[in-house]
Amino acid sequence: MKSRRYGDAGQAFPIYITVVGGLLFLAFAYFAVGQAAANRNDAQTAADAAALAAAQDRREKLADALMKSINDPTAWAEIFAGYVPGIGPSCWRSYQLAAQNDATVLSCTPDGPLGFTVEVVTNGTVGESIVPGTENERSRERATAVIEPRCVVKLPVGDALPLLTCAGTEWELAPKTPEELLPKPEDLFDVHLAD
Repeated sequence: MKSRRYGDAGQAFPIYITVVGGLLFLAFAYFAVGQAAANRNDAQTAADAAALAAAQDRREKLADALMKSINDPTAWAEIFAGYVPGIGPSCWRSYQLAAQNDATVLSCTPDGPLGFTVEVVTNGTVGESIVPGTENERSRERATAVIEPRCVVKLPVGDALPLLTCAGTEWELAPKTPEELLPKPEDLFDVHLAD
């Protein structure tokens, strides 16, 4: 009697095709998850940049207000608390930075006088993937930036010059102090994202 040469060798082929197909499906699914995570990360980056930009613009305005009030040290405490009458809006900077990060600002709201919360949505979508319905999905994220005064105001006694101590550095401010010897906005206020 003749023995069969090939036996059951053909039965493994369908199992091989099934396993390879399953692995390809998983690879495409992980790729879709990666696309969504990258899009969400882009949105968070844009929100962080936009919130920081608004806060930094406000910091510049507060520093300008302090330099304009150099003759009135009694107003400094209010400036360091963020209360400056007539200070202009700062959210316009958040729109600029969001656009530079390929996103659109949905809202920019002051959190009191020394903070901003910005919500953005990405202009780009997650894109086509194996997961249906993701091709038009955009990511939304929000961020809050705060401004923290770095200085302590020591009001003068009599005709003495006011003393401003900022993060351990002492500044004697007077109306005729040369501009290069005046503290910079980053010396006066720290800007960072809220925890």
